[in-house]
Amino acid sequence: MSFETVKALHIIFVVSWFAGLFYIVRLFIYHIEAQERDEVAKEILSEQFKIMEKRLWWIITTPAMILTIVFGTWMLVLVPGYLQMPWMHVKLGFVAMLLFYHFVCQTTMFNLAKGIFKWKSNSLRLFNEIATLGLVAIVFLVVKKNSLDWISGTIGFFAVAIGLMILIKIYKRVRKS
Repeated sequence: MSFETVKALHIIFVVSWFAGLFYIVRLFIYHIEAQERDEVAKEILSEQFKIMEKRLWWIITTPAMILTIVFGTWMLVLVPGYLQMPWMHVKLGFVAMLLFYHFVCQTTMFNLAKGIFKWKSNSLRLFNEIATLGLVAIVFLVVKKNSLDWISGTIGFFAVAIGLMILIKIYKRVRKS
């Protein structure tokens, strides 16, 4: 298989993995908020969210994560020189963070299925932005490579993080009113 084909497959599965990561946390938020409903609605909604979470996780998110890693590793085998580039080291650091995030989501899903609710919905809204920040950082690293200087990269990263927090605060106020 050509490098371009492997790269295209890697990108496709990255997109699928992120779609799953973004959506699973939204489902967690709705699942937790369903606990505030009357007993009948709470039971019906909780059972439905458990099914949705399980299917999303095991049919889309986790297979996409595995295939992202497989095709990413394959690219590194085809072009081992990437491992000599500083931007790749940083990218792989963000990938490690996303793998940790993935397994925190998995633990959260298992807990919710058991009726263990350790998170508040607002905390999950903030937690959901970690994946967004990871996506932004990785895309800029891959596109800009070594032309991205550390000062503007760091400022841009924190600007996106602050912007996301402000938008979450605005959303929270609008939702309350």
